[in-house]
Amino acid sequence: MILRNFQPGNCRTWLSRVSSKQELCFFSSVPPQPVPPLAQTLQGYLRALEPLLPPEELNHTRRIVQDFCRPGGLGAQLQEGLEKRARNTKNWISDCWVQWAYLESRQPLPVHSNPAISLPRRDYNDWRSQLVFASKLIAAVLDFKAKINTGQLPVEYMRGKPLCMELYPLLFSSCRIPGPKHDYIARYGRSRRSPTHITVVRNYQFFQLDVYNSDGSRMTESQIHSQLLRIRSQSWKTDKEPMGILTSEHRHTWGEAYNRLLRDKLNKESVRMIETGLFSLCLDSPVMRISDEKYASRKAAQILHGGGTFSNSGNRWFDKTLQFVVGEDGSWGLLYEQATAEGPPIATLLDHILQYCEKPEPKRAPLVPLPMPKKLYFHIDREIKRDIEQAKQNLDILINDLDVNVFNFKRFGKQLPKKYDLSPNAFIQVALQLSYYRVHSEVVPACDIASQRMFRGGRTEYIRSPTNQTLKFILAFDDPSVSREAKLQLFREAVDAYAELTTQALKGQGIDRHLLGLKLQAIDEGLSIPKIFMDTAYGVATHWKLRTGQVPANTDSVMCFGPLVPDGYAVCYNPQADHVHFSITAFNCCEETNAERLGHTLKDTLCQLQELLQPTV
Repeated sequence: MILRNFQPGNCRTWLSRVSSKQELCFFSSVPPQPVPPLAQTLQGYLRALEPLLPPEELNHTRRIVQDFCRPGGLGAQLQEGLEKRARNTKNWISDCWVQWAYLESRQPLPVHSNPAISLPRRDYNDWRSQLVFASKLIAAVLDFKAKINTGQLPVEYMRGKPLCMELYPLLFSSCRIPGPKHDYIARYGRSRRSPTHITVVRNYQFFQLDVYNSDGSRMTESQIHSQLLRIRSQSWKTDKEPMGILTSEHRHTWGEAYNRLLRDKLNKESVRMIETGLFSLCLDSPVMRISDEKYASRKAAQILHGGGTFSNSGNRWFDKTLQFVVGEDGSWGLLYEQATAEGPPIATLLDHILQYCEKPEPKRAPLVPLPMPKKLYFHIDREIKRDIEQAKQNLDILINDLDVNVFNFKRFGKQLPKKYDLSPNAFIQVALQLSYYRVHSEVVPACDIASQRMFRGGRTEYIRSPTNQTLKFILAFDDPSVSREAKLQLFREAVDAYAELTTQALKGQGIDRHLLGLKLQAIDEGLSIPKIFMDTAYGVATHWKLRTGQVPANTDSVMCFGPLVPDGYAVCYNPQADHVHFSITAFNCCEETNAERLGHTLKDTLCQLQELLQPTV
């Protein structure tokens, strides 16, 4: 199924085409997502602005907000439109959010959009073990897919409520397709003859590998392994033209190159094989090892973007929903495309892979001859060659501009805040704001991700900070005239205020998706954009200098992605019982930001917060 005509104005049309009986079983047990009350959202918006704006600017914005929400005014009209949409669609905001945040974005997918998850290094350092582990990984993913197909995947719960499971079947055989003004998503998993192959990439060469036998049974690990050996024997040399690099381009540029590429029948067939595959497996050459301290950062960067055109970047097809990366040096991880996938389902998939990898191979391979994996060829004319050269230059510039700092904070983990009845996530968020203030002498808008999967078709909402309570705590913390008891009280209030915002967001009562919905509704109704969204305060409030994300996985994994704005940071963290994994990224082109400096300050801040809770004297 290919979804082409997906515009903010015709979300309803798009929705009617994707609903199906099969999909209903994945979300029938969860309620529809509510449209929050208009007055509540606008009050929350003004509260969020208080720590960020001087009083005169805040008063100006208050007047604009009052005008917007007066009875019978524009706000009420747009709210009515959203409530009507909520009654007539599966979800009033999710698909419009995906369109606006992802498919209409023209920025390159690596760094700017696709998150990477780097997992603990496997205990090997040679190509033979690489292929053994890759075979096990493929078998594990196919086992997970079988659980989805047969309805054996258990429904997930959060805070005692069932979650919508509809994203799971969409992870496989789906791909983002570049377009001139916006991209669209191609989904091939629901066709009568669902794809039975994956794409394997090695030395910039793409192979179609069937992973099911002719009787429909899944290939065993040893069958897959013998096929990977064949692929290796066919890909000794690095391909001169790394086709996958094209997918790293600015979306408009890639869209034009894509159309040129597909004019040729051979190219069209090869591209379709990549797009329709269940997922991609990237067999990478080793990551250059400088020091143990830098290795974690280098490893995460490899998963995120491939390390550059002289490294493994040619082994990626960034449009693909799922790309598993397995390095010859034991490094491995996953790169995913956000228009279709998101963090928690990916974490569930990775948990399944890790559990599966602990088990011995369940059955022996049948003695049947296997067809040769099919190498995908491309006809490269002068224009395509020029497109590839340009893409290589641009990707290397982007990669060299990204500073990645991954570290494991070992002093304590989530057990410490829990011991003092504090939310671990809120604890880390307040620590991040304090650290940023110590480096830059200001507080800035930060967004954290809250799942909306407790609602039908729900995706995500932002939890925004700082709160007034956080600002009070930050200003007091480094003030020697404030007592420890007062600081502790202010810290507890800041953490509790953030935890309350999280609770509201999880109930579908956040403010950012609602504000976006109102703005898109105005566009949908052919109205000029309301003043509230043209106000400089809205620009300040949505210039996310701190993009954050918690992926609470059961394993020592770390997520990594780039900042949302040129002068910002992205901070991901994975709190375990007695340690926390962090990744911090920033752009080198911005003189103010520095991922290593923020990381240093964050470590010191966390230690001082521990001292605040547990004074040693």
